[in-house]
Amino acid sequence: MAFIQRRKSVTAKIGNVRVGSDVPVVVQSMTNTDTADVASTVQQVAQLARAGSELVRVTVNNDAAAQAVPAIVEELEKQNVRVPIIGDFHYNGHLLLTKYPECAQALAKYRINPGNVSVGRKNDDNFRAMIEVAIRNDKPVRIGVNWGSLDQQLLTRMMDENSRSSEPKDAREVTMDAMVESALRSAQLAEEFGLPHDYIILSAKVSGVQDLIDVYRSLAAKCDYPLHLGLTEAGMGAKGIVGSAAGLAVLLQEGIGDTIRVSLTPAPNGNRAEEVFVGQQILQSMGIRSFAPQVTACPGCGRTTSTFFQEMAEQIQSYLRTNMPVWRGKYPGVEELKVAVMGCVVNGPGESKHANIGISLPGTFEEPKAPVFVDGRLMTTLKGDRIVAEFIDILNEYLDTRYGSGKTAEVAQV
Repeated sequence: MAFIQRRKSVTAKIGNVRVGSDVPVVVQSMTNTDTADVASTVQQVAQLARAGSELVRVTVNNDAAAQAVPAIVEELEKQNVRVPIIGDFHYNGHLLLTKYPECAQALAKYRINPGNVSVGRKNDDNFRAMIEVAIRNDKPVRIGVNWGSLDQQLLTRMMDENSRSSEPKDAREVTMDAMVESALRSAQLAEEFGLPHDYIILSAKVSGVQDLIDVYRSLAAKCDYPLHLGLTEAGMGAKGIVGSAAGLAVLLQEGIGDTIRVSLTPAPNGNRAEEVFVGQQILQSMGIRSFAPQVTACPGCGRTTSTFFQEMAEQIQSYLRTNMPVWRGKYPGVEELKVAVMGCVVNGPGESKHANIGISLPGTFEEPKAPVFVDGRLMTTLKGDRIVAEFIDILNEYLDTRYGSGKTAEVAQV
């Protein structure tokens, strides 16, 4: 894996997960179920955890949601799903955490938005109340500033001060400064109220890629708290994926970021876990962490008019992902595996040799045979209608030989 010098931050503990510069960058997600619906929330948390989300946040916005949290955590434990659950609080968090102590104890962390809990107004009682609950229950807190709900009194004051400056900044710069100020000021308050320094994680969420880069560079330069990265509303499909990758990659390359979330808007009835896969892929593409075997496949061209290689690449990718929950325990290191499924002779053999195991399928008008390479050497040549099944057999044998104990693993079928 590539080495990127991480910004030095303290290490915080969230349930059974540690975050900070001394441990790998953590992938986080959030449910979109009604938290009061225990069964649906448990099902989605388990889905996200199986996909690889190492922290899962749930909305706690009313009495029913707060009452449901202990039951959710209990059911997840029964199902042996050990992912820490984070409570997302706005406006009434001080009331809910105080009224429902079982909820406060069951959660692994609280997310507090200082713009929505009276910080900087007449008093800081609501914020103080939440911090005191965190202290009593020995819970860390993410202070999450969001430009959509920034403390307006703080922003107005900073805008007024800027307008009187001899060299005023533009409104965007002042807004970024206000976000950083809000995060740092709230963290300072939390420590003054008694929360330990290493119980605080900060975030400053915006929707624009350049804004994200600028605000986190500024925040990282001014503190050593662990930082949670992500666009606050990344969007749908390619827009959300590309925007998140563009912003997070720059910051991660500079060593900034300890947890990440890709906040994709899912398609109707879409797979919520897609945002987990994208977050993992960003980290794996950069060589920061490995989560699952990678499939290299060519894009296709006039030499590959058959869709067979595309279908095979999709089948192999699905096969790898489906079996990772089993393989992760049986085959330590399998996440580093590289597989190539190529569509013609131009780059096919070469890419296959660079992979741990690769196949070069015949392109249009090429001889109907598919050489298979293992660790850079030609192992065999496949022909006929069972190429996919035979390649998977070779793949399974390779896994057992390289990563296993020599016994055949139990795997799901394609």
